[in-house]
Amino acid sequence: MYLLYFTAEDHYLYGSARGKLQLEAKFSGDDLGVSAFRDHLRNRKGALFALVADLAGEDFHEDQVPLLRGSDRSAVVQRRLAQRYRDTRLAAALSLGAVSGPQRRNERLLLASFTNTQQFAPWLDALEEVGARLAGVYSVPLLAPALAARLGGSPGARGPRLLVVTANRAGLRQSFIDNGKLRFARLERTVDMVPQALAAFARSETLRLAQYLVTLRALPRDGGPLPALVVAPPGERAVFEQTLVSDARVQFHTVDAAQALQAVGLRATPEGAGAEALYLQLAARKPPREQFATRDDRRRFFVWQLQRAVVAAGVLGFAACALLAGARALEGSDLRSRAADQTREARSAAERYARITAAFPVTETTTENLRVAVVEFRAIAERSAQPETALVHVSRVLEQFPQMELDGIKWSVGRPGGEREGAERAPAAAQGVQVEISGRVNATQRNDYRGITAQVQAFASALASSRYQLVRTQLPFDVTSEGTLTGDIGGRDSNEAPRFTIILARGLP
Repeated sequence: MYLLYFTAEDHYLYGSARGKLQLEAKFSGDDLGVSAFRDHLRNRKGALFALVADLAGEDFHEDQVPLLRGSDRSAVVQRRLAQRYRDTRLAAALSLGAVSGPQRRNERLLLASFTNTQQFAPWLDALEEVGARLAGVYSVPLLAPALAARLGGSPGARGPRLLVVTANRAGLRQSFIDNGKLRFARLERTVDMVPQALAAFARSETLRLAQYLVTLRALPRDGGPLPALVVAPPGERAVFEQTLVSDARVQFHTVDAAQALQAVGLRATPEGAGAEALYLQLAARKPPREQFATRDDRRRFFVWQLQRAVVAAGVLGFAACALLAGARALEGSDLRSRAADQTREARSAAERYARITAAFPVTETTTENLRVAVVEFRAIAERSAQPETALVHVSRVLEQFPQMELDGIKWSVGRPGGEREGAERAPAAAQGVQVEISGRVNATQRNDYRGITAQVQAFASALASSRYQLVRTQLPFDVTSEGTLTGDIGGRDSNEAPRFTIILARGLP
């Protein structure tokens, strides 16, 4: 990027790249300088330029407009600029914030321009003729708030109000910053001075400016001393600190030039350059939004920015597509690897199956028929009854009757076939699983046949659950139709418990 530093006598063209500032050429401010500038631009077609003016003839005027937005605000601001300045090609309106009036809210503006804008016209026309991209036209005061923000680590850069004082090629520049906004600036011409004389001059002019700001009511009369941040020339900080004595009006704070260069990110400056290098670096790297050039003057710069945005969007899109393609490629590679593993496993399984089937005996049927037969056999086995269910059922019921002692359990599948002649045939529901339970009754008197009968019948009723049906109950004795009690219920001197037999049946699933 190229920076044209504009002063009252001479104009300096600098090149800025990678934190370094290099002097390209120097031109006089007359017609010969313009011609030399045109010749120098012949090889700079399409280059990026910015103009930084450091002139004494800069006008600042505070005004108020209704608080508006969008195109309405732009129209009102342009009207105020036209009323204030005859030539609005290089005029700017800086917002100072909103204020509340008695009837409506207004916006405070700082109108700024140059008393002689015609001196810029030949130089801007020369840039237009070669197709240069004009980023903007700035003045040193417009860049002063950015410099104060960069030097914010210094004790003197703190507070709502601040004076920034620098010694440039054009002279001693003083800028008044209020809440981060430019309020006023002035330039005093200087001649070659020794450091002590320059420091004394800076102190006297800063005191005069502070008194002038109080007269303008930009500063309160009893508001305490105004901080002034002074950037001393290289190696002269000690002399400036000795000369810049603070008082009740101004409190001076000195910053070394090397510290200021580091704060703005400038690593190298041309020989003989003053503090204007700080402002030039800010114009190249972090320029403020407010500047003096019109949209027509910056047309090529806007197109260039749009092109860069399109290219950046394309690069981002291409990078996103490349990342997506890479992810899909990795995913495809993983799928191919997994498919190859599955293929190898399937081939290995087929080989094992072939080896196993080769060892089978020779049969009169096919392997498919054998597979179907095995499947059917497993299905039949799963539907076949098993004794575990019956045993579990009897065990659960037996827990409720501890006086019952079992001698044996017979489990079979089919029709009940042990009935006595003349006994009732088993019902249809009893076809299937048959369980015959034989045992004895303990903990009961041997001659208490009624108690024995009740216990056996209760035990049989409990067994006749969970889809089991009672087929037959054989008690230790029988009661005939004539009322005769027969059977062995145990003699008086016998220790053998009465025996019983219970037959259950359950249908197949």
